[in-house]
Amino acid sequence: MLVVVTYDVNTETKEGRRRLRKVAEACKNFGQRVQLSVFECVVNDTQLVRLRAHLLKLIDKSKDSVRIYLLDEAARKRIEHYGISGAVDFETSLQV
Repeated sequence: MLVVVTYDVNTETKEGRRRLRKVAEACKNFGQRVQLSVFECVVNDTQLVRLRAHLLKLIDKSKDSVRIYLLDEAARKRIEHYGISGAVDFETSLQV
């Protein structure tokens, strides 16, 4: 399934900046960055549980925010994108 993870981590403190780096690194382990604080991840149910649990351990719920959008195939087909993109489409074969 395709999930979109967005986050807003308070970086006013050194600890906040550390949390931000850790949240971004956790997201990189499951998907690809499509904007500064937005990742697209293609995961199975088990991976989604692991990603969610990991992110919830990293953030400070009183200062930070994480949103996980689960997109079904119909929603995925309605995604529109304009402008530059460094994103890889994992559904198509890679050209060598």
